[in-house]
Amino acid sequence: MRRRSLTLAALAASTLVLASCATEDSGDSDASAGGSGSSCAPDDLDTLESGTLTVATDQPAYEPWFTDDSPENGEGFEAAVAYAVAEELGYAEDDVTWTRVPFNAAIQPGARPFDFDINQFSITEERKQAVDFSSPYYTATQAVITTAGSAAEGAESLADLEGLKIGAQVATTSLQVLSDTIAPDADPVVFNSNDDAKLALQNGQVDAIVVDLPTAFYITSAELDDGVIVGQVENSGEGGDQFGLLLEKDSPLTDCVTQAVDTLREDGTLADLEQEWLSDVADAPVLS
Repeated sequence: MRRRSLTLAALAASTLVLASCATEDSGDSDASAGGSGSSCAPDDLDTLESGTLTVATDQPAYEPWFTDDSPENGEGFEAAVAYAVAEELGYAEDDVTWTRVPFNAAIQPGARPFDFDINQFSITEERKQAVDFSSPYYTATQAVITTAGSAAEGAESLADLEGLKIGAQVATTSLQVLSDTIAPDADPVVFNSNDDAKLALQNGQVDAIVVDLPTAFYITSAELDDGVIVGQVENSGEGGDQFGLLLEKDSPLTDCVTQAVDTLREDGTLADLEQEWLSDVADAPVLS
């Protein structure tokens, strides 16, 4: 399996930006799962299917997280992270199987048709009541996007967005940021998916929408006609919005998956992958 070794010259600026903003109370994973101190070798892991690591994400899966809606190709930040975690756990690329699970279904209590899910899940105390998380593999901020000529274009502060119609996807940190920080005195427009939010923005039904910053870069450059990043949201929480791998509550895999993520962070692999796939995220202005 490929393990990319890239220069980190631009990483410092990106890290400072990404660490500046967040929303809900997030942090390290809930390490309540069993398996502490046990072997993390594939033969000893209680996976959904013996000898196979089943990884889930949503469909469609967007860039820069995945490329061509095909996680199997290992292209895109989250696809690359998933395969790096698998390799750290001792699984060959051919031993990884992908399945598709909607975002909202994945964060609900109950049994899971996967070993872990990677889909920009923010680690929050509320969600940890229903699911387990690994330690964070990425720290993101939220961004406001619009189209050229809209009432939101040219806004330089959150005050400039007052009175506008702004939306976000249901059950996401983006919606929490919109409700708590961007427009606390207004009713947000809530969508079932980013696709729905993007279509409403394109059709002029809303003035702007809120998404995480890397997704904002992709939507405005590749999916929206005349898409514009208004800016990223400052002071939306300490430490940044942290993404973790999602596992079934009290999964026997949580400790081992967390150890794998920690190793990839410490040896620089996550930084390398972030630099490769998300290097543009340092370029958005800040809305304060």
